[in-house]
Amino acid sequence: MNAGNPFSGFASRLKPLLVDLASRPGSSLPEAEFNALALELFSLQFQKVAPYRRFCEARGIAADSIDDWRNVPAIPTSAFKELELTCLAPTGRTTVFHSSGTTADKPSRHFHNSDSLAVYEASLLGWFRQHVLGDWDRLIEDERVGPLDQPGFIILTPPSNAVPHSSLVHMFEATRRELASRDSVFTGLVAADGAWQLDLDATLFAIRKSMCANRPVTLLGTAFSFVHLLDHFAANNIRYRLAEGSRVLETGGYKGRSREMPKAELHALITKHLGIPPERIVCEYGMSELSSQAYVRNACAAQASGGSASSLHFPPWARVRLINPETGSDALAGEPGIIRIFDLANVFSVAAIQTGDLGIKSGDGFELLGRAAMAEPRGCSLMPA
Repeated sequence: MNAGNPFSGFASRLKPLLVDLASRPGSSLPEAEFNALALELFSLQFQKVAPYRRFCEARGIAADSIDDWRNVPAIPTSAFKELELTCLAPTGRTTVFHSSGTTADKPSRHFHNSDSLAVYEASLLGWFRQHVLGDWDRLIEDERVGPLDQPGFIILTPPSNAVPHSSLVHMFEATRRELASRDSVFTGLVAADGAWQLDLDATLFAIRKSMCANRPVTLLGTAFSFVHLLDHFAANNIRYRLAEGSRVLETGGYKGRSREMPKAELHALITKHLGIPPERIVCEYGMSELSSQAYVRNACAAQASGGSASSLHFPPWARVRLINPETGSDALAGEPGIIRIFDLANVFSVAAIQTGDLGIKSGDGFELLGRAAMAEPRGCSLMPA
């Protein structure tokens, strides 16, 4: 990293903190420490991200006028479509993530370089391991897998070289590279019109291979990719029971790519056709404009039984507010609000992000209710059950 670059300096201090926090389940970042880091990052971004500075000044906000991260102006995700919200010079933008959508949509753009991707992956890997692979050590203790075994991944998306602008696929590739076995595979394709498709033959081969070896496997994909797979199972009366310890991570979202299915129904079909119990179905909430992800486990099992859904949780280095759209203040307890996120891992762009999603507070997390009225559909956000 360039030690003379204040953003790189901030990132170099932040990375070990992210790794440490993610390695200790239940850990937290004290509010005073989070606030100090958030204000330091806001000051940098105010100074060096010109479109964001203009956005703040139009609202009468100066860099030294904020003493609480909650008052940092949050830029809407839609602004990433029109503005270059980055401190990176054009020649330094080695990677750009686009929001998902149809080919007719103008995508959001989140620019990265090697330093920002290093922070992105520091944010990603430990939090993913904790929520998706958190019981792997227990499988080793129970001798269901060997002490040197790594999880096998079947990823129902195209590989990263086919879709280099997908933050979701970059996420899957990073977790495959760092956390999964070498024989893990991507089984998605890109059609001539740019749409993602599932290679059913390759997917079924990988699933059967894991079953023959009685080896736990992790299936990762969007909701629409699971619908395609499950439709094939239903049409051919296929029911598998994957090895004990197998699991699913689904990111949600359809955006016109398949028939939509309520989440409770989708998860019930995953259990029916793959033999994966509800407690090993993990949901993820993220977006191209962020560098951190939120996870929820077993939400639909609770909903189906009439209980409250489990809540989404971002890592300790991100904070969520639910905003009343009429007042701009925090929504009252029990009332839905627009999800606003402050993500410290968004070092090189803008940390305070106003989404177009509605949520409601649930315990120490939040439940996702869907898209706010008039908001554009989001391809990789969770859909309401």
